[in-house]
Amino acid sequence: MLWPFGSTWRPVRQKRRDTVDLRWLSARSWTQRWYPQGIDLGLWRGRRTLAVSWFRQDRARNHLASRVAFVDLERSRHLDVLLAVDDDDGELLPAQIHAGGLAWFDDRLFVAATGRGIWEFDLSDIRRVRGSLARRLAGARGRGWRATALVAVRTRVHPVDLRCSYLGRVFDADGEPLRRVLIGEYRTDGSGRIGEFDIPDGDDDRFEEAERFAPGIRSMQGAVRWGDRYFVSQSDRLRPGILWRGTRDRLERDPVSLPVGCEDLALDPDERLLWSLGEHPWRRVVRGIPFAGLGIDG
Repeated sequence: MLWPFGSTWRPVRQKRRDTVDLRWLSARSWTQRWYPQGIDLGLWRGRRTLAVSWFRQDRARNHLASRVAFVDLERSRHLDVLLAVDDDDGELLPAQIHAGGLAWFDDRLFVAATGRGIWEFDLSDIRRVRGSLARRLAGARGRGWRATALVAVRTRVHPVDLRCSYLGRVFDADGEPLRRVLIGEYRTDGSGRIGEFDIPDGDDDRFEEAERFAPGIRSMQGAVRWGDRYFVSQSDRLRPGILWRGTRDRLERDPVSLPVGCEDLALDPDERLLWSLGEHPWRRVVRGIPFAGLGIDG
């Protein structure tokens, strides 16, 4: 599958101070129909790729659809893949979830479905759909006979005893990825919990909880772990986001600011960056923060 040429939706890589910023040169910078949420990294067709999840809503804030933009970090091009589910009759329906966090393991993409567990999608079986079906899976109206879209279909729903607002990866102190994730809850009163889980390997396996804690931070939007150090993002309305880091029992506010309306977090050991993103229209950016300023030496 080739990356599209000349796309008006192309994200542009910029250097800003000590960070690496990706900005959307299109309506994605300001639209109030789609909102970016989750983030993670992986390999797509052998190329190092950043995945950003988006959800679509109507004016009443009802969820209509979700998608993942796969961004080629070397060429700043992207490819959209809609997320879909099969109904009892085998018909494809849009995945109407918030998609607040991503965890990407090989061809398995785990997506946080707030209040409905973790949904798993198979990236090895991307389908192309056309016409009215493509528009319906994107949450759009009309027939749209010329519309085409790529679709990833849900393979499993994993129940988890947490609200599942966001989802983050876990690495050991040497930067090796573990087959574990952090699953956390967004709460405005500081009661949100973060649990660490082993991901399921077989069809009969489930997310197995290893530990759980409540850091007492309100409005948590993402969490990742590197060795014994945790990184947690906290949104603060239209002000820059707050990054908390430290051991599980001693998280402290970091002087580094996250994007306004910050969301999920992702660790990038190859480029030695901590990625985050902002969701608010006109302030949307995908930002990589160097490890050097975060105390990560491994």
